Amino acid sequence: MKIEQIYTGCLAQGAYYIVSDGEAAIIDPLRETQPYLERLQKDNVKLKYIFETHFHADFVSGHVDLSKKTNAPIVYGPTAQPEFEAIIAEDNQIFEIGKIKIRVLHTPGHTMESSCFLLIDEKGKEKALFSGDTLFLGDVGRPDLAQKAENMTKEDLAGFLYESLYQKILPLDDDIVVYPAHGAGSACGKNMQKETEDTLGNQKKTNYALNQKDKESFIKAVTDGLLPPPAYFGMNVALNKKGYESYDEVLSKGLKALSPKEFEEIAEHSGALILDSRNNGIFAEGFVPQSINIGLNGDFAPWVGALIVDVKQPILLVTEEDKEEETLKRLSRVGFDNVLGFLKGGFQTWKENNKEIDTVHRISASQFETEIKNSNAKIIDVRKESEYQSEHVEEAFNKPLAYINDWINKLNSEEHFYLHCAGGYRSMMAASILQARGYRNFTEIEGGFAAIAKTEVSKTNFVCQTKVFPYIE
Repeated sequence: MKIEQIYTGCLAQGAYYIVSDGEAAIIDPLRETQPYLERLQKDNVKLKYIFETHFHADFVSGHVDLSKKTNAPIVYGPTAQPEFEAIIAEDNQIFEIGKIKIRVLHTPGHTMESSCFLLIDEKGKEKALFSGDTLFLGDVGRPDLAQKAENMTKEDLAGFLYESLYQKILPLDDDIVVYPAHGAGSACGKNMQKETEDTLGNQKKTNYALNQKDKESFIKAVTDGLLPPPAYFGMNVALNKKGYESYDEVLSKGLKALSPKEFEEIAEHSGALILDSRNNGIFAEGFVPQSINIGLNGDFAPWVGALIVDVKQPILLVTEEDKEEETLKRLSRVGFDNVLGFLKGGFQTWKENNKEIDTVHRISASQFETEIKNSNAKIIDVRKESEYQSEHVEEAFNKPLAYINDWINKLNSEEHFYLHCAGGYRSMMAASILQARGYRNFTEIEGGFAAIAKTEVSKTNFVCQTKVFPYIE
């Protein structure tokens, strides 16, 4: 028997590849199927089942494409109603893969179809729990994502989650290994540990949600401090439930090289958003006007979802050399399939053709220190609220990037301000959005708060964060 965790850091997502005696199962696969097909071929095994723990909200699963390419059936837990052929398992139903077994445990709460998969080894011992978004390490799945579809409150769903965890998961043996669908950084929970696997026994000791005195206190604990879910989540659920265009077709359509003239014409007539995935420092020095910068070197896909929102939005790409396919792959993971092409030769070709360019006014932290001495400068900090509360520049305003669409129209375009985040990644996103919408009276600070902290700029006293509610880094 072999269990392989395939962890994708930029999504904080874990897929699982299980092999026993010539047969395999894959749990919660990513959109691109080729890595799984290569594993199957290398191990000379047949894919027998594709298990889905629930209808994912934060990424588009590869279940549909993988099933078509391997003829392996897709398996959901009870109550799931996908709009494609699938096995809807019964609670406690057993599936055999080689010499091992997978037992379905229906665990509603995160969503109503959510299920965990309990692996039983060749000797009949319960060995591993693939817990999906029901149980994370240090946390449990947020109970507010399915409430609209099911006409329930988050408290109702949290109540179901309590019953699932306390009646079906906690009675299991302590030495069972827990393999969750997500880790720290995912927006599907609020307090996850950085580790990606653990024993159930240790989670019983350390996970706050598994140590509540009663159902009422559990509901309060898991619903407290929840930030609004990213707006694209509902669209990803729909794609996972209804099906989607094949990844191969998306790649073929998006990998269309466009000359600067073609790129410009399509941008003018299609309503496409120009997405520049280059590093923020390179972007600041010059870019195609109206471009939005979301760097590929960070949490690219979740930020695309949070800021662009509409998965059907037409997109034109500007990337670093040879990064076109990687950018398309990451976009497809969150359902942004409507890419019309990319700028052939990148921004360098645009410059060489004497096309109009734009820049962001960026200064160093030391220059910022000089400029704000003896002044009443307005400073906007776009980090998360928890980061801001831990330590920030005195008199700075906290306006998290995730909510830019809520606060951007409240800015006074006549009033100059300084803009920063933790290291420059998020503030450049904000700067590009601001300029695309006509706000230019600001200065972005290179290196963000990490660089400012090394200067003599007045800062609040550092407060250690004892509880962090991740949204997107």
